[in-house]
Order: sequence, then C-alpha cells, then structure tokens
Amino acid sequence: MTQSEPQSTLTSAALQADQIRTNMRHIARRQWFLWSSAVMVTLLLTLGIASFAFPGLLTQAQDSSFLLSQAIHGLVGLVLLFNVYTIYQQLQIHRIQQQLCDQVEALSKVEVRTEEVYKLAVLDPLTGLHNRRSGEERLAEEISRSQRYGRPLTILTLDLNDLKHLNDKFGHAAGDELIRRFAERLKNAIRGSDLAVRLGGDEFLVLLPECKPEEVPRILARLSGLKVECNERLVEVSFSAGWTNFRPGESPEELLKRADDVLYVNKRANLEQRLQIVAAK
Repeated sequence: MTQSEPQSTLTSAALQADQIRTNMRHIARRQWFLWSSAVMVTLLLTLGIASFAFPGLLTQAQDSSFLLSQAIHGLVGLVLLFNVYTIYQQLQIHRIQQQLCDQVEALSKVEVRTEEVYKLAVLDPLTGLHNRRSGEERLAEEISRSQRYGRPLTILTLDLNDLKHLNDKFGHAAGDELIRRFAERLKNAIRGSDLAVRLGGDEFLVLLPECKPEEVPRILARLSGLKVECNERLVEVSFSAGWTNFRPGESPEELLKRADDVLYVNKRANLEQRLQIVAAK
C-alpha cells in the first residue's frame, strides 16, 4: 500500500465535495428564479386584469366586455405558459437533486474507502495501534520537533514475556487475545498526545513527547496487573520495558537502539528472576 494511494483518494473526495457545492448553488439559483418568476407573473396578471377591467368600468363602453374577455384569454395563455415553465424548472431541479444524492452516496463510499486505506497503511490490524512504518515516521517528526524547540522526548519499548510458551500451551488465538488486551491497556495508560506502536510480534514502542524518563514508571504501573483468560485459566501478562530520552543530534535508529539495549538488560533480569522463583519452588 503506497502513500500516494491515500492521497489520491482524499483528492477524489475533495473534488466530489466541490461538485456537490456547485450543484447546491445551481439548485439555489433555479429556486430563486422560480420564485421570482412566480411573483412577477402574479403581478403581471393583477396589472393586466386591472388595465382591462378598470377603463371599462369607467366608460361603460359596449365593447368593454369583449375586451375583458380577450384579456382574460390572453392572461390564461400566459398562466399556461408559466405553468409549463414551472414544470420544466421543477424537472431540472429534481434532476440536479438526484445528481446531488448520487454524489453524496459516492462521497460516502469514498470516505469509507479512505478510512479502509488509512487503516491498512497506518494501523496494525490486530491491535489497532500504529504500525511500524507509521511509528517510525512519527518518531522522525517528534525528533525534529524536539531538536527545533528543545523540548523533551522519551521513548518506551516493551516486550511481552513468555508469549511463545503461551502460544505453545494455549494456541495462537490465545496469544493474539493477550496481545490485543495488552494493546488496549497500553492505549488507556498513555496520554492523547502520546503514540503507541506495535513494532511486530510482541514488541511495542511508545512515543512520549513532552515527557521525561522519570515519568515512565507511572505508565508502567498502569500496565501492570493485567490478566487474560486462556482456556478458562487466568494468565497474568508480564512484560519487560526499556526507555530513554532523546539526545540532541542522534538519529532515530540510535535512539531506538539505546532503548532496546535497556529493554534487553531488563528482559534478562526478569528472566533470571523468574528462573530463581521456579528453582525455589
């Protein structure tokens, strides 16, 4: 999925919206002309009847009734012509309204398509978090912003423990459910300005702009204690974490490597601790 495809879809939606606005203006103009014509014809009818009837009433001429009859016939013809014009205008308005409905329906389909393309290009299908590519793009943007304004930027990497053992024991469906539940907990644990990313498998990345490293333990505390039911058994979700702050001048790759180094140190420590617990039992 290329980035140009979402852009072209958005451009098509914008063109559809412009066409809808143009048709709405056409409808408004036609309705204005129709109402203006109705008022004008009504005034002409009134003036016409008055111009023929009033002189006859004053002179009481013998041919006044004939003139009045001719005037009425002429005015009736004018009314018929106006009715034909009105029907024609109403048909034109109905045609434009039908086109407008078709365009609105097409626009709604474009919006659905745009959302689908966005999800495929940006979001991880299993968790709904941002995928690796969009996360790396956002990381580059946050680094640029941090260097420009001198604001803090911290990244947090996370890795679920014993996921392979859980997949072997309960099946991959249980492993996917554990990943989904952890992703939900992660989204609820961070701020709206932060970004949670699934790098792949059981690895996650969190971008924390305007955040210092000493604030990360509060996020980790919100992630702890999660339990997922697997085959009628509650399994506690454990994870390892590594975090560090951005140093001016370093690249995204260098920043990610430093966080990963901390993560793997903590992961080995967690593994040793679990092995000691098992040996003690």
